[in-house]
Amino acid sequence: MNTRRMLRGGAIAVGALMLASAGAGVALADDEVDGQGVDVNVSVPATWDPGVLALTVASNATTLTESGSTALERQFIGELPEVTVTDTRANGEQWAVTGIVTDFTKTDDATKIIGADHLGWSPKLTDDPGDGTVEAGGDVEGTLDAGPGLDNGFDLLYAAWDAQAATEARQGSWSASADLTLKVDATVTPGDYKALLTLSLFD
Repeated sequence: MNTRRMLRGGAIAVGALMLASAGAGVALADDEVDGQGVDVNVSVPATWDPGVLALTVASNATTLTESGSTALERQFIGELPEVTVTDTRANGEQWAVTGIVTDFTKTDDATKIIGADHLGWSPKLTDDPGDGTVEAGGDVEGTLDAGPGLDNGFDLLYAAWDAQAATEARQGSWSASADLTLKVDATVTPGDYKALLTLSLFD
């Protein structure tokens, strides 16, 4: 997109320089015998901008804290930083944001891990437009709640309109978050653990 804009600007600039040189040459003639005016026209097309589809995340880290533990299970909860999708494209194509997490690794002993399937989430829209154009993904339970966990990609939010039937551009910004829940056996090795939750935007 930037290259196309630069090329168009360069063509206009070169044309102006060529006209200036021709004018200077005519001014060198000794006697003007005749003359006519020449209209100089230029058509500058509208800037070509296909729009953008972009993802931003409010923070690059979050911390889970213990809450609701039992004698058999320890539970840690937290919240995913707000995720915002901005779509200024005019074609109405659908998109989706998915999340997948790595295993939790003990920061001082990489041999100690908590499987990624122990983490679940409950997505929620934080600025729901209320028109059904965008939906939050479904709840995903961790393995101790008989769920698959987030070691496979699951939707956080997605465009819910029918791209083929769209008669107007679906442009705007939408945000979502998710309640995070990590459940582990009570016998888990104590310590600090770290994992990476990757959010990806697809169209």
